[in-house]
Amino acid sequence: MGKPMPPSSSASSSDDSSKSPIPPAPPPLPLRGTLQQPSEKKKKPKVIRVFRSVFRSFPIITPVCKLPVLQGISLDGQHRYVSGNRVTGTLFGYRKGRVSLSIQESSKCYPSLIVELAIQTNVLQKELGSGMVRIALECEKRPDKDKVRLLDEPLWTMFCNGKKNGYGVKRDPTDGDITVMEILRAVSMGAGVLPGNSEIEGPDGELSYIRAHFDRVVGSKDSETLYMISPEGNNGPELSIFFVRV
Repeated sequence: MGKPMPPSSSASSSDDSSKSPIPPAPPPLPLRGTLQQPSEKKKKPKVIRVFRSVFRSFPIITPVCKLPVLQGISLDGQHRYVSGNRVTGTLFGYRKGRVSLSIQESSKCYPSLIVELAIQTNVLQKELGSGMVRIALECEKRPDKDKVRLLDEPLWTMFCNGKKNGYGVKRDPTDGDITVMEILRAVSMGAGVLPGNSEIEGPDGELSYIRAHFDRVVGSKDSETLYMISPEGNNGPELSIFFVRV
């Protein structure tokens, strides 16, 4: 009888491959992987920006809601601005749903504020189409010992162009909010429609948004204002949002 033949290389490689460990599956992609944390450092306002903010601090006053008056200049003629910097603001919502306002340090950052406004998206779109829109969010002053930062107030009485609409509510960003901000990360200014959940919202499931840069002006610890910067370079802002303690 002849000598036994050694196992073939193909059989050996087959046995080795069957014993090789299975590589682990890659981890799932994070839901909030592209947005950055906002900077904790306060930016020093530029002289030109503050100078411009002074002349934009005279809102049109209506007798119904108490908008801040002469918030940039006190009676003794001294400027009282604490800061004036540019932020990204986004108004978004389903056509027959309530509008949410998101404020970000930039379009690449997590929202620093989300307020659900007391107005439907389609109503706000009509208001914006008819001219300048002024939204005032008012809350009552607290005793000094109970005071919190103005934009940390949980509940606001909302006025739109001098008419009371209801109440705005501050809330934490939801997964849906973050998803919208992720999709719009590369959009600095503009308006459009995002596909929504038609199974839940029906034919009106598309989500509308308006995004723009805002000049944020802090008049005092009880007054802040956001002035939308028009991309067309118009003389005045098309949208102004006032946060006021009264």
